[in-house]
Amino acid sequence: MGSSSSKPAATAPQTWKAPGSAGLSAELVQHLQSSPETDASRLQAIELEIQARVAAELKRLRDQESEALRAAQAKLADSTDDKTADDNSKTSYTVSKEVQALQKKLEERKRIRSQLPESLENARSGVVRCLRENDRRPLDCWREVEAFKEEVRRVEKGWVEKVVS
Repeated sequence: MGSSSSKPAATAPQTWKAPGSAGLSAELVQHLQSSPETDASRLQAIELEIQARVAAELKRLRDQESEALRAAQAKLADSTDDKTADDNSKTSYTVSKEVQALQKKLEERKRIRSQLPESLENARSGVVRCLRENDRRPLDCWREVEAFKEEVRRVEKGWVEKVVS
């Protein structure tokens, strides 16, 4: 099996020879050979054509965008004209009344926060204290977190019952 070589004996390499010409006319071959245009000049011409197309497309897109921007600005100007007519009718007295009403609402929100039950505040402070003591191991505070969650559930349940009834 290994006694003979797998390649045939050294013979001349085979070359393919066409039976006739490649089908190009002599005029075409002469024209291509005498043409002053080179591959580099053809590539440069193609590159210039591509750049011209890209520039035209960019100009078209810019024009389209500027038209859309003008339309949006006109629409915005129309809507702000309507709003400024309404805003100009307000007096300083009405504005101060609105400010006072907003301040009153803000004060009520602060009072709601301060009325938390003592048990919930204790559970919250327990979680904060545990997390500060175990700043490198926050998972050790799972008991305090569960106690806080339970207090929150209890307070929420009481609030829902109060609102529903």
